[in-house]
Amino acid sequence: MPQSKQKANNDFFSKVYEVTKCIPYGRITSYGAIARYLGSGRSARMVGWALNVSHSNKEFIPAHRVVNRNGLLTGKHHFGNSTTMEQLLRNEDIIIEDNRIINFKEKFWDPMTDL
Repeated sequence: MPQSKQKANNDFFSKVYEVTKCIPYGRITSYGAIARYLGSGRSARMVGWALNVSHSNKEFIPAHRVVNRNGLLTGKHHFGNSTTMEQLLRNEDIIIEDNRIINFKEKFWDPMTDL
């Protein structure tokens, strides 16, 4: 990857991490909401890529609080096993059935209005 493109990705990933660290305990957001907040509304997938590698970050990034726009736990396989993400969310009183957050609207945190 060219140096300038790698730096741009690192900068974007860092911004994703900063927003993700702001998600309050017991709340969730979506990849798209973070992308829109960062001014890259069509970059939800890139937000997902950033969060997929966030586990190697020195600082804790609460990536488990980010799901897809329908409340599906689409990133769950990036947490070591298939139940870790769900368990972390349940510990924060998020209600989940069949890999979907039931109280999604109630628990949704929008960085556009909340930051």
